[in-house]
Amino acid sequence: KVVGDFVDNYKVDLPSELAVLNLFDPNTGVPKAIIDATAITDMRTGAVTALGAKYLARKDSKILGHIGARGTSYWNVRLLDHLFDFDEIRVHSRRPESRNAFAKRLEADLGKKIIVTDNWEDCLKGADIMVEASRLPEPAPLFKTEWVKKGAFVVPYGTMSALEFDLTDIMDKVVVDDWGQCGPGKPFGALRRHVDEGKVTAENLHAEIGQIVCGMKPGRESDEETILFWHRGLSTTDVALGAAMVDKAREMNIGQRLRFA
Repeated sequence: KVVGDFVDNYKVDLPSELAVLNLFDPNTGVPKAIIDATAITDMRTGAVTALGAKYLARKDSKILGHIGARGTSYWNVRLLDHLFDFDEIRVHSRRPESRNAFAKRLEADLGKKIIVTDNWEDCLKGADIMVEASRLPEPAPLFKTEWVKKGAFVVPYGTMSALEFDLTDIMDKVVVDDWGQCGPGKPFGALRRHVDEGKVTAENLHAEIGQIVCGMKPGRESDEETILFWHRGLSTTDVALGAAMVDKAREMNIGQRLRFA
C-alpha cells in the first residue's frame, strides 16, 4: 500500500490522504488487484479508534471532543457515536470552512446536533472521549493536560505531536496498536518525544490493543482510570479489507479486469 499525505490538497478540492493498495497472490506473486484505498484508510483508522474505545473508554461516555476534520475524522466520530450514542459531540479544526462542513456532514448522517468550536479548549475540556487528529506542520503543545478529567479516554494520533509532555504522567494506562511502529527510532507520531526521551517505554507500556482484545491483558478496569490509546495504523488491516473488497466485487460482478503480461 502507498499513501500520500499532502496537507494543502484542500486548496484543489482533494483529500489530503490518497492511497493505492496492490494485492498479490502470496504463492506466486502474481498481481491480483489494484484498489483505491483512500476510503479504506479513512474507515480502518476510524475503526481502530472505535475499537480502542470499546475496550478502554467508560461505558457511560456521553461527551466526545474531536480535533480535526480530515477523512479519518468522519469515521472516528461516526463509529464512536455508533457505540456510545453521545449526548454531546464537539468538533474543531483550524479552518472554519473545514469544521463547518464537517459538522454539517455529521449532522446529516447522525441525525443530531454537532457543536462547532473555534478553539481547542472548548472542544476538548472535560470530554469523556478526547480524539486529536490535527494536521500540524510541526509539534506544538496545543492539547493541554489540565483539560483531561479523571476517567477520560484520550486518543492522540496526529502525525506531529500536539501534546504537552506531561500528559502521560496522568495516565493510568498507555496502550498502542503496535509497539514496533511506535517504538524508538521512528520519525513521527503523537508520543514521539515521549518515546524518544524514555517517558513511554516497552516496560511501562500497558499493552498493545490486540493483547487486550484477545484477553491477554485487561482493558479498562474501573471508571476512575484515565487511559491513552496511541495508534499509528496497521497495514495488515488494509490487506484484510482489500481482500474482502475483491471478494465482494467478484460476487457483485463489478470492477474492471486488467490484462497482465
